[in-house]
Amino acid sequence: MRIIGGQYRGRPLSPVGSGDPAAHLRPTSDRVREALFNVLMSGRFGDPVRGANVLDLFAGTGALGLETLSRGAASVTFVENGRKAQAILRRNIALLAVEARVATQDATRLGAAPRAFDLVFLDPPYGKEMGERAMEAALDQGWLAPEAVVVWEESAPPILPPALSLLDQRRYGDTVITLARRSA
Repeated sequence: MRIIGGQYRGRPLSPVGSGDPAAHLRPTSDRVREALFNVLMSGRFGDPVRGANVLDLFAGTGALGLETLSRGAASVTFVENGRKAQAILRRNIALLAVEARVATQDATRLGAAPRAFDLVFLDPPYGKEMGERAMEAALDQGWLAPEAVVVWEESAPPILPPALSLLDQRRYGDTVITLARRSA
């Protein structure tokens, strides 16, 4: 795993091999991340990255959030409750020597938001409906800014809450990437 573009392009991240199924650690592949950021940065949705306050739910290794920092995001908050993933995430933050907040909590039980986020990544364990619960909590607790862009990675198209409008959806092997925007 490595950073695909921006200031830290080519910098390696901590290796995790094929992941850790017991810990539900399944890193987004470099190929899928590259395709995702090509879509995000295409201009079709404005520039959702530069200057954004980014939230990475079910952060795992942090590769998605770290990629945004490399590409000009203002800040990233990672939410991850798995101990193994937290250790890798903290190593990756240290490898890039960046500042980021790590919230060690359950993404499906978010409390009051520390701020509203402009760009949200959601990469829950596949097939467990945890993404739907996390998005409901994030919306209820004020974690999404008006017009926030949500990038949701799952094995099947997720059921979007009424507050989100579908922007784009693409399949990459066994991964479905859904881009949505919060309605103003």
